[in-house]
Amino acid sequence: MNQEDVDKIIAEAVADSKKQSAAKWHKGGKGSKDSVLTARKVLNWAFMIGGLAAVILYFACPENKVLFFSVGFGAVVLKLVEFYLRFMF
Repeated sequence: MNQEDVDKIIAEAVADSKKQSAAKWHKGGKGSKDSVLTARKVLNWAFMIGGLAAVILYFACPENKVLFFSVGFGAVVLKLVEFYLRFMF
């Protein structure tokens, strides 16, 4: 065996290891997980919009803290649902 053959075998082993590692840790994108992944994306966007709305309300209406806390709490609830979906499915 010469050096080129050894290098080729090592390169193939590293490529196979990377494929196995990626398949092991990659979540989403396959079969029934597509609907969960889509729901997670929608919930994450809704959380970001809700968080931004809460920050805007905080500065736009400083006297109305109840509305700020309600919108902020709603955004956090959406994030908790997304978090639940991430680890349960």
